[in-house]
Amino acid sequence: MNYGRLVLAAVAGTLVDACYGFVVYGMLLTSEFARTPGVYRPMDAQMAYMPFLFGGVFLAMLAAAFIYAKGYEGGAGLMEGARCGVALGVFAAGYAAIIGYSITNIGRKMAGELVIANLVEWTINGIIIGLVYKPAPRK
Repeated sequence: MNYGRLVLAAVAGTLVDACYGFVVYGMLLTSEFARTPGVYRPMDAQMAYMPFLFGGVFLAMLAAAFIYAKGYEGGAGLMEGARCGVALGVFAAGYAAIIGYSITNIGRKMAGELVIANLVEWTINGIIIGLVYKPAPRK
């Protein structure tokens, strides 16, 4: 396993995910989040928690890059990353969005938006990881 590239892929994934998160969750879905103030913090209050958010994203990217490296089958990084990203997207959609819908006070519309957002987000993350991560040369 190429640990340097694993960390580099996680950093790249974190940066791209931060941009995606800002656009999708911070802009496109912000009005939907505001409809459930008992569930989500208001945007101005979230700033104090940003170090936790970015730390959590980086931790998830390290795990995703590790999963990618372990599942790498020797193909092109773009396609291998997309395949891994879709699998992670399905996992995130099921575990975060659908389970979240069942235990939090959000509506079906928001749950559906989160399912789609998770699928797209993790597909992009997988592609970035696939493009950045390069396996260690075989000895």
